[in-house]
Amino acid sequence: MSRRSGILEFAVLGLLRESPMHGYELRKRLNTSLGVFRAFSYGSLYPCLKTLVANGWLIEEPGSAPEDARAATLAGRRAKIVYRLTADGKDHFEELLAHTGPDTWEDEHFAARFAFFGQTSRDVRMRVLEGRRSRLEERLEKLRASLARSRDRLDDYTLELQRHSMESVEREVRWLNGLIESERTGRDMRKAAAPQDTSGETGGTPRGRGRSRTDRSGDTAK
Repeated sequence: MSRRSGILEFAVLGLLRESPMHGYELRKRLNTSLGVFRAFSYGSLYPCLKTLVANGWLIEEPGSAPEDARAATLAGRRAKIVYRLTADGKDHFEELLAHTGPDTWEDEHFAARFAFFGQTSRDVRMRVLEGRRSRLEERLEKLRASLARSRDRLDDYTLELQRHSMESVEREVRWLNGLIESERTGRDMRKAAAPQDTSGETGGTPRGRGRSRTDRSGDTAK
């Protein structure tokens, strides 16, 4: 199985763990909820579903009432099939979820893994985050060395592209540092990311603002 197929298998099992879906719903969720799968087509999805069914990890069920399915057949249309995770499929997904090898640190696989961090244990999340950070720090070191060696030979646009790549990696490393710190301290990820209210007042005006200089002095205002 290719790495890309493995990522798709992981995501499909993860989505079906939440609820049964038919193929169209699955593709929509893959495209909208997990942006990394925008390039996947039905030509990739359905062979993956068939493989998961053959392995006993999914079962196919009619997606509508029997009379509706008969009407679809008479009209020459294919009745919708709903895919449901089996007990073996849940066990297999749990095994995949616990995996923290180097492939989980790569770009596409990490994005898919991160999308299911809500279903992942804290120790596994930490290992994946720290592995991803280590991988990006290695990449950043190589980018800096490459830029230092070739700076004088690059035109302005190529040089700017190299700088942009380096800044993107630096931003992700900072983001990962924040996530890792939140995991270590047990902070709520959403609260940690929310802007802090420094006003101290109901109206939202920061302390020391919204008053004249004479008000602040405490002399002229009285």
